[in-house]
Amino acid sequence: MKISDILHIPAFHNARLIAGHKGKEREVYSVNMMDAPDIIYYLKPNELLVTTAYHLKDNPHDLLELIKSMVEQQCAGLAIKTKRFLEEIPENALAYANEIGFPIIELPIDISLGEVVNQLLSYILNKRTNELLLAIETHQKFTKHIMSGKGLTSLLRSLSSMIKYPIILLNKHFRIIGSSHPFSNLSDELRKLYTNGFRFFLPNTSYSCFSIISNREVVSVFPIYTHEENSGCLAVIGMIPFSNPSMILTIEQAANVISFELMKENALKQYTKKVRNEFFINFTEGAFQSLEEVTIKAKEFQIINDQSYICAVGKLDESRTMLSFTESHKEIDTIFEFIEEESHIFSKSIHHFVKGNICILLFPITESWTELNTIILPFLEELQIKIKNRYNRTVSFGLSNLCQQFLDVQKGFREALEALRTGRLSGNRQFIQIYRRKDISELLQMIPTQDLKDFYNETLQKLSDQSIHENQILLHTLFVFLENHCQISETAKKLYVHRNTVIYRLENCEKLIGKSLKDPDTTFRLRLAFRIKNLLHL
Repeated sequence: MKISDILHIPAFHNARLIAGHKGKEREVYSVNMMDAPDIIYYLKPNELLVTTAYHLKDNPHDLLELIKSMVEQQCAGLAIKTKRFLEEIPENALAYANEIGFPIIELPIDISLGEVVNQLLSYILNKRTNELLLAIETHQKFTKHIMSGKGLTSLLRSLSSMIKYPIILLNKHFRIIGSSHPFSNLSDELRKLYTNGFRFFLPNTSYSCFSIISNREVVSVFPIYTHEENSGCLAVIGMIPFSNPSMILTIEQAANVISFELMKENALKQYTKKVRNEFFINFTEGAFQSLEEVTIKAKEFQIINDQSYICAVGKLDESRTMLSFTESHKEIDTIFEFIEEESHIFSKSIHHFVKGNICILLFPITESWTELNTIILPFLEELQIKIKNRYNRTVSFGLSNLCQQFLDVQKGFREALEALRTGRLSGNRQFIQIYRRKDISELLQMIPTQDLKDFYNETLQKLSDQSIHENQILLHTLFVFLENHCQISETAKKLYVHRNTVIYRLENCEKLIGKSLKDPDTTFRLRLAFRIKNLLHL
């Protein structure tokens, strides 16, 4: 109850509000009757103290200190019976109460304090009982609504008609799930606030209110509580005053029913995600028996085989904040779900998968490879900015080359992983690395040096001994011969020697390596040996 409501109770018929009129809208949660000197230690916030001031009869000016202490304790007010032990209230106490808006009620001498307390408690309990009955009835009504299969949209419309305000239901990424009215512009404004890191809920409050400057709308947001830390909210387009507990209770009961419905939907969604992720993991690891089996199972997830794709692999950059194993996985799950939501908003044809601590985005290519620069890269760059603003974390992506069909994504996935690994080895953060096919030199660098030397010596045999001057001439002739596609005339021109000289030198090369230069396998090995020679500076 409020102080102004208390004055209409029969026990307060002849009572007067003699000070603190600015605080007559203060809420009263309970009543206390006490005359002990140390009374202040037993008072609670929003409590009304009813007293005869017996303990102040010899020191009436101590009333000011009592009032100051009650203000610090956030008490609701003071109801004091005068003309009994305290003839009149000191002027300094009245002046202070008026200044800070602390209500002081003067009780008549002919009413007992017990009767005052009993009537006050009865009214408070009756009001609380009515509120609880309203909450139960509202909860039952909304529960029957959902159980009858009418859905969340119908429930939101019913709630909107009860409280006379439009309503939007938003998920934890502030994407609209349902609404009582169409709100395209407003939902975009709320999402923009969310992605830019705006915090909608203040600590220790049941709901929050704020204004949107662009359209001057007042929004009241009520959190939806489920097993997750953040499960979205009910956004009421209008100011819900704290002085209207019935309306607040109605909205909270609707939010409770919605939370159960969302938990049911989330359980189904998580199961579908699990099955989809297992399919992709089995596909990339080659667990299926045939390509036909892959194609059939892919159709279950609306993945078309005869479609070009680009595979993107994303991973959070290393955090400078040490998190526990559980906290780290929770953070990864939250950000990956955000990526999935953003991808779904951008294009419903994007396929999203999770494999351990990486997420995979499969972009269908409808026209040409140019979509990489015009569509995919701008989307991923914007996504990185949103994640940085929202979660203060950075994410990097590796991109594959164009996969002509879904069956090629198995290779594309490995390319995207390799691109991501290359970018991370370079020490970059928040990057987008496109896979580049390796040339022969890069491939050779992946082989141990000793193995390369063994291959070189085994291929060239006695010709590999560089200490002999004749061997150096023969090696150079052999190299020019191979580089000119085994054309003797072209080799002679490049070396400025006679054709017969080239033939003579090549015959000597064949004797030293013990192989014929007409054998394709031999020339291939020799070409590779010369690449190793340049790589290792042999």
